[in-house]
Amino acid sequence: MSEIKQQNAQPDSDEGEDFLRLLNEHERKITLYVLNLIRDRGDAEDILQETRLVMWRHFHKFELGTNFLAWARKIAFHQILTYRRKHKKRAELSEAFLESVAWEISKNEHSYDRRTEALKSCVLKLSRPHRQILLMRYTRDMDVDEIGQEVGRSEGAVYRLLSRIRMMLQDCVTKEIEKVEV
Repeated sequence: MSEIKQQNAQPDSDEGEDFLRLLNEHERKITLYVLNLIRDRGDAEDILQETRLVMWRHFHKFELGTNFLAWARKIAFHQILTYRRKHKKRAELSEAFLESVAWEISKNEHSYDRRTEALKSCVLKLSRPHRQILLMRYTRDMDVDEIGQEVGRSEGAVYRLLSRIRMMLQDCVTKEIEKVEV
């Protein structure tokens, strides 16, 4: 079975489901990683597309239970270098500089993850009306005047409330992180 899989270099259906689940779970971080290393959004999209294809083709080599994000970033980094060579983009940034930035991104990921978890916890601690206003603004992408109309407040009152909510969240996240670090 594995010989056939090796020859085809395509994941079987269970592996395909694993691949899609892991890709979906880490897609945003992979995208942010590439966007941090490539300034041009169009170039970044091309690189991400190629990265996904390479990941799909080589998923049979990935060992489940290991760090998918690290594996994906390594592939993305090599795709960035390949893209730069093909498109003669060497003059912008050196490979050594890109490697340094990539290492810093990976190094700081744990801190970002802690902040994200702390923020989720803090949002859940908000009162229901405050959480609803926050979700209207940042999940439903509603304008402040639309929120005001929906909740019966002036635009200025909504701005002030959102500012207070952000300050409360910032304080809460800081305290949550301090609790973990102690």
